[in-house]
Amino acid sequence: MMGAADVVPGVSGGTIAFITGIYEELIKTIDNLSIGVFSDLRRLGLKASIVKYNLGFLGALLLGIAISVLSLSKLITHLLETYPVLVWAFFFGLVLASVLYIGKQISHWNGLAFLAISIGTVISYYITIAEPLGAPDSWWYLIFSGFVAIIAMILPGVSGAFLLLLLGSYQIVLGSITGMIEGVVDGNWMLVGRSVGNLALVGTGALLGLKMFSRALTWLFENKKNLTLALLTGFMIGSLNKLWPWKKILSTRTNSAGVEVPFLEQSILPSDYSGDPQILWVCVLVVVGFLLILVLEQFAVKKSE
Repeated sequence: MMGAADVVPGVSGGTIAFITGIYEELIKTIDNLSIGVFSDLRRLGLKASIVKYNLGFLGALLLGIAISVLSLSKLITHLLETYPVLVWAFFFGLVLASVLYIGKQISHWNGLAFLAISIGTVISYYITIAEPLGAPDSWWYLIFSGFVAIIAMILPGVSGAFLLLLLGSYQIVLGSITGMIEGVVDGNWMLVGRSVGNLALVGTGALLGLKMFSRALTWLFENKKNLTLALLTGFMIGSLNKLWPWKKILSTRTNSAGVEVPFLEQSILPSDYSGDPQILWVCVLVVVGFLLILVLEQFAVKKSE
């Protein structure tokens, strides 16, 4: 589920981690990882090291994300191109319910909490309306893109895929994933090598960003949990602008498949939408997304018990 969310520009894998009840464990596990894991493998053995660093949890999660990204990247891209209003409606309902889920965990409602929500909302909203850049074709920019995107991916409400889009690297990353798969199928090893090289650079930046930022998040959850939850709630409220189903296309881009898709969009009322607003189906899918979070919340409660 996190992998599927991270493929979509506008949906955060961190949101999925939070509502399934694994967010804090994920952040603490990442923060606990260090270069010492290699010496512990020799000193303690494989089984003890897996337990000490919670590698079973992390490995299962990464495997699930990888399977999802590799198998769903084409499908989700196709759905966004073919049924954009309905896809965004589903995610709007999903994130709307997530706002309520995270918000109700704020234990102390005071001026500082409201200020944190306001700051998070404003930052996230302005990210959604920022004009995307063109990506320089250089190794250091791909590392930088991975560094920035992974920080967003572990923040509920902030989409790593959307930040990649803003940085101009989304097409390169998604194209490298599909290119690697197509290269293996067609036996085009040059394409495979080029795709793996791009992904390795993005992955290097992601590892650096993940390690640096997880420590800050761990400290915030341990010492300023109420304030952190308020800030994350604000991030998710601001992200709803990106997920609004009815949009006016301001500019387009050509994706990795050579198809022209929306690049910069503006949220509008359904009455101003140029095509069929599909209001009934939008309402249905918003409710479906909303109810899905309630189901996941019950799952998270049972897991914590």
